[in-house]
Amino acid sequence: MHLKLTSRTAGYNGNQAHQAPKALVCALLSIAAWLSVSTNALAHHGFGRFDRSKEVEFTGVITDIDFVNPHAYLHFNAVNAGGMTMAMRCEMRAATLLRRSGWTEEMFVIGAQATVRGFGHRDDPASCYLEDITIGDAPGFNRNDQFTTTSGVDLSNRPLRLPSGEPNISGDWAQEQYVIAVAPNGGGGALVPKSMIAAVESGELAIADVPPSGWGPRPVSLTDRGQAEADAFEMWSPEDNPRLRCEPTSIIFDWVFDGAVNRITQEQGRIVINYGLYSFERVIHLGLDQHPRDITPSYAGHSIGHWEGDVLVVDTIGFEPGVIAPPVRNSSELHIVERYSLDPATLTLRRDYVAEDPVYFTDQYIGSDTVLVADVPYVAHPCDELAYEFIPEAARE
Repeated sequence: MHLKLTSRTAGYNGNQAHQAPKALVCALLSIAAWLSVSTNALAHHGFGRFDRSKEVEFTGVITDIDFVNPHAYLHFNAVNAGGMTMAMRCEMRAATLLRRSGWTEEMFVIGAQATVRGFGHRDDPASCYLEDITIGDAPGFNRNDQFTTTSGVDLSNRPLRLPSGEPNISGDWAQEQYVIAVAPNGGGGALVPKSMIAAVESGELAIADVPPSGWGPRPVSLTDRGQAEADAFEMWSPEDNPRLRCEPTSIIFDWVFDGAVNRITQEQGRIVINYGLYSFERVIHLGLDQHPRDITPSYAGHSIGHWEGDVLVVDTIGFEPGVIAPPVRNSSELHIVERYSLDPATLTLRRDYVAEDPVYFTDQYIGSDTVLVADVPYVAHPCDELAYEFIPEAARE
């Protein structure tokens, strides 16, 4: 039994609520955007291959549902204008976000008739971006609708420390979920923390005062090479953007991006972090004074950690060249220092980080983020980025 928490007052037919944040993501392709990142500019869903001017509506029979990251996909058979049956595939939000919003695979009954409204793919007529759906005779719902069960996360018996004395940071963690809220009087829409939806939509809280999600790059000065490569970065290109290849981006970006649920496990001599966005494992080695001489470069690098009082300090080197946060790249000389601190009163886990990379940065890349005890358990979701699967080569140029 699900209780609907909040429903998108903005709907289909070009409402500004859904246009603003997705259109503004294109601003990330410019240097100005990542020098001053706003919440709106960080709307991240894969709208690059979908056309907002191409409104579509299909009615058909549900054949399958893929609960995968970074986007889930609904499959159904629909009859096109020529009377032919066409196997459709329509993109939804990430499986992690759907689960955190109270959605389940069982909502999409195989064999049920569904009406899907959304936007067409630029190159693939059998794909769409799902905005609204009606299944059978049930009330319709929007891609951003929030559902919840009556039970919450019980923290009453959670110990604040391990038997060995260190703060207990083990468990499943996630940033508060960011969803689209619509400002009154034509004020547009933006991604905001779920707890702030009512305040934003009533006009009590201005969108400009909403804390940023932290999903984008931090202000940093770039070298000539760094600036040139950021200018040339194509956000919607699988060749440039690791996310579109179902690959991790960076240990900085993936920690909170898209509301991922991550798992921390404190073990003897090490701490293991499982990143939920792409089900990637990272190990922090405790008790080492320095990194080994020979490190095989990797996405996660080599991490050593120690406790300074109640703060976990993690030093990481040994990265392979990649993308720290689109469009900002990193080299093998990237060096990141993180500091994790648990607030025992609120049970929030704050991470502060400083990154240096002499190949791409002329100063330090500095930021912070905060996660809560997750509202759903960590799940190792598979990744299958289908929106870019059938792009003709000519369309990528």
